[in-house]
Formats: sequence, C-alpha cells, structure tokens
Amino acid sequence: MQVVNDMTTGTYIRMALARAFGCARVVFNDALRARETARAAGLPFIPSGELSKQLTAAKKTPERAWLAEVSSVVLQQSLRDLDAAYKNFFDGLKGKRPKTGPPRFKSRKDTRQSVRFTANAGWKITAGGKLRLPKVGDMPVKWSRTLPSTPSTVTMIKDSTGRHFASFVVETEPETLPATDNVVGIDLGLTHFAILSDGTKIDSPRFLRRAEKKLKKAQQDLSRKAKGSKNRAKARIKVAQAHARTADARREFHHQLSTKLIRENQAVAVEDMAVKGLARTRMAKSVHDAGWSTFTTMLEYKAALYGRAFHRIGRFEPTSQVCSQCGVKDGPKPLHIPEWTCSACGAVLDRDINAAVNVAKAAGLAVSACGARVRPGLIPAQREETGTHPKPKPVTTGRQAGISVL
Repeated sequence: MQVVNDMTTGTYIRMALARAFGCARVVFNDALRARETARAAGLPFIPSGELSKQLTAAKKTPERAWLAEVSSVVLQQSLRDLDAAYKNFFDGLKGKRPKTGPPRFKSRKDTRQSVRFTANAGWKITAGGKLRLPKVGDMPVKWSRTLPSTPSTVTMIKDSTGRHFASFVVETEPETLPATDNVVGIDLGLTHFAILSDGTKIDSPRFLRRAEKKLKKAQQDLSRKAKGSKNRAKARIKVAQAHARTADARREFHHQLSTKLIRENQAVAVEDMAVKGLARTRMAKSVHDAGWSTFTTMLEYKAALYGRAFHRIGRFEPTSQVCSQCGVKDGPKPLHIPEWTCSACGAVLDRDINAAVNVAKAAGLAVSACGARVRPGLIPAQREETGTHPKPKPVTTGRQAGISVL
C-alpha cells in the first residue's frame, strides 16, 4: 500500500518518518560497531540483551537524547534486524542457507529505508482508512487491496524516489487452486521472454530498452547540475523515478505472467539459468532487462502458495541438443539457427519450443511434443555453441563509519 502525502499533512509526516528512519539507522550502526569492536578486541559476542541495555543508557545521554523522539519499538526492531543479519551470515557459513555477506553499516544515502512497528507499538488503522503510527501521526493511504485479516506488524518503506509504502503482516488461510491436468515446461530467452512447451511464445517487453531515451536524457540533465546543489537533488529524483517506472512495469509483467501460468498448470518446470555468467557478456543489459531470476522466484513461491508443483532442472541439461521426438542427442546447436532437423528421425524442430518440451520432460512431466514443429526437411550444418565460464569475482562489502556511542 502506498502512503499518500497531501499538502496539509505531507510535510509533517515526511519529517516524522525521516526522523524514524534516521534513529533506526543510527541504532543499527551503533550496535554493529559495538559488536565489531568487541570482535576486534577478542571479546565475546555481545548478546542482544546487552545491546538493548546500552541503547536505554544511550538515550539518557546528550548525544543520543533525540532517540526518545521516536517509538521505542522502532529502535528495538532495528536491533532485531541486526540479529537477523548476523544469523543469516553465520548460517551461510555453515551451509544452512545461501551465503551472504556480513552485516554492513547503513547510510542515509541507501536507496531503501525502512522501520517496523509491531503490535505492542500501538499503531492502528483508523475508521477513515488512514494509518496511525505512534509519534508520526495519521497518514492517508492508497490501498492496493483489502487486508484479509487484522495485521500484526507494519513496515514503513521509503524508496529512492521518495515514495513511502506500508507493508503489513497478516495471517491467511492456505489457498489451493482446483486441480488440472495441464503441465508446462518453460524455456526463457531474450527475443521471446518465455517459450512454453505447448508452442506458445511470449514476446519480451524490453522495458529498459524502450525507456533508454528518457533515461539517457534524465541522466544527462543530472550530470550537468553542480554537485551539492538543490537542482542536482531534484535531477537525481527524476532519474530515480524514471528507473522506478521501468522496474514497476517489469515487476507487473512478471506478476501477471507467473500468476497466469500457475493458475492454468498443475506443474511448472524451468531451467536453472546461469544469470551471473550471462551478465558478464555483451548481452548483460538484455539479461538484466529480462529479469529471469525474479520471474522464476515468483513462480516458485506462487506454486507453493497455491498447491502447484514447481521444478527447476539443472543448467547443464542439453535441452537444445536433444530431439523431443525420438530423444536422440544431436549435438550442440548455435543460437543463430531457429530450427534444426534431427539426424535420427528427420523431424524439423523449432529450437525454442523443442527446448521447452525437453525442460518439461527433464523434470519428469508427461508432456507431448506436439508443440515442436515437425516436418521433413534438410539437415542444417552443425556448429558448436561457444561460451565462457569466468571465475566469479570476490565480493567486497562496502563499510561506512557511524557515530560511536553504544
């Protein structure tokens, strides 16, 4: 839900939220610095209870007296966020989850700011549909949907364009869609965003490519403004807004397509794409513009939400080399050849549709190869596919100094 700032209350609300974002950020940085200082000195890991006591003491000092101007729940939740960041880091080292970097210091220039209010903070939704937050006030909200139950937590989020969003935690009953016999394999690409095993081809919208002219002009206007000036700050907002419109359109496309596929099919299979590797090639901009990882993630969580089956096959499965008619592996196929003829059975196959059918079969789904075009024809000359597998670069974590009080 997006928070609407009108002329009468907008200034006060923005100032109150900015104060909350800043206080939560300072508490996070102070607690992180305290733990990092203890680690450097060889001292034991400081537990969250001790950090909470230090926070209470810091609020009584002249340097941190302004922390009392925001809800104490916001500050305590900031400490909980630090605990979660450490837990994710340590679990990644133990192999319990994908590896993540260690917690880093937050900056007021970060593109995303957030604070969280739990039930004991005393926030509420008024009868007029406004969101009332402690020490912030009543905020008009543009509701995107009706809440299915009473929310327990609300998180206020500010993005790089200055927009504010409210995210609620609610309890819902699991929703299972009616069973269907349809299954589908999906081959993701650039010319066509998705090719389905039933022969359907979905064009790639290319949101970033279509917005390049406007983005270029906005970026040029920004580069001409003097650093530190108010005009530069306004130009920066315009650049962020242009990128946000592109990202919002891409996200909406992903949501609509993923929901449609999940509703119409009992099982969905996709190939595990080497996105990081492809992002280092000359196709990097198109790869990022497509957003394959976001789309497959949506498919995965929506399948679990609605009782569907989701399959992800290995990226080294030769889906483009195997004939979906007879199952014979006919060798690598170059990308510039849209169709090829099987040397064993003579079937002429559409490269992308054949790959989508093989994706479904590799996942164990019972699909027919009727989607792949089959007709007698000449055998095209075979060429080997080329590709590079560069070593991943080490990930560096940027750090920023904060104010040392805790």
